[in-house]
Amino acid sequence: MSRPAGAGVGAGAIDQGLRAYMLRVYNWMASGLVLTGVVAYLVANTSLRAAFFAAVMTPSGMTVLRPTGLGTLAMIAPLGFVLVMSLGINRLSRQTVQMLFWLFCAVMGASLSSILLTFTGVSVVRVFFVTAGTFSAMSIWGYVTRTDLTRFGSFLIMGLFGLVIAGLVNMFLHSSTLGLLYSIIGVFIFIALTAFDTQRIKTTYQQVAYYDGPDGAAKRSVYDALALYLNFINLFQFLLQFMGVRSNQEN
Repeated sequence: MSRPAGAGVGAGAIDQGLRAYMLRVYNWMASGLVLTGVVAYLVANTSLRAAFFAAVMTPSGMTVLRPTGLGTLAMIAPLGFVLVMSLGINRLSRQTVQMLFWLFCAVMGASLSSILLTFTGVSVVRVFFVTAGTFSAMSIWGYVTRTDLTRFGSFLIMGLFGLVIAGLVNMFLHSSTLGLLYSIIGVFIFIALTAFDTQRIKTTYQQVAYYDGPDGAAKRSVYDALALYLNFINLFQFLLQFMGVRSNQEN
């Protein structure tokens, strides 16, 4: 039996377009991670540190670093960028979205610079590569699996809300048991979100390309990259709680 020639051409065009779109998303995400890492390193290892962290003497006589006003602002600001981008998804231009993404990644780097001051450089690099491997495996699985992951979306959202509540509660309780449980759940949630978001990006590509056009698809790719970027960063931070070696500990 034969099939219309146009069917194969159309499927091939969609497949090539999807691959190009996914590559664009991963390029945005990877570029954002590089910018975040560079800014974090500069803040932690140059004179910029004094603007974000101040040495404070504790009652026990130890000197510790505490965030300055600018450092505290850097920790809060990423949430503001995400809210602005989310609320303005239909109003912001492609150029504005791209600029906000770069600014967000830079500010996130300043926020995460405390990691380089808390954990040894070797352990940070080790956890980064573990995160990259885990993220890549789950993203590939989310792309190729035929399992419909959308049915897990509501559970993942509830899990995120649970994480936020547990984190706020433990800020007052300082429970090591709750902290351990918080980190374990966080790892599993962001592993699952990586596969979920990858499949979502893949399945919605045709709709994005058709209704949004080239310019809209270019803007949408930044939002999709932001989702994967946040999954990577959160997974990295949760894994660091298990595998990271603090600077005042022996390797």
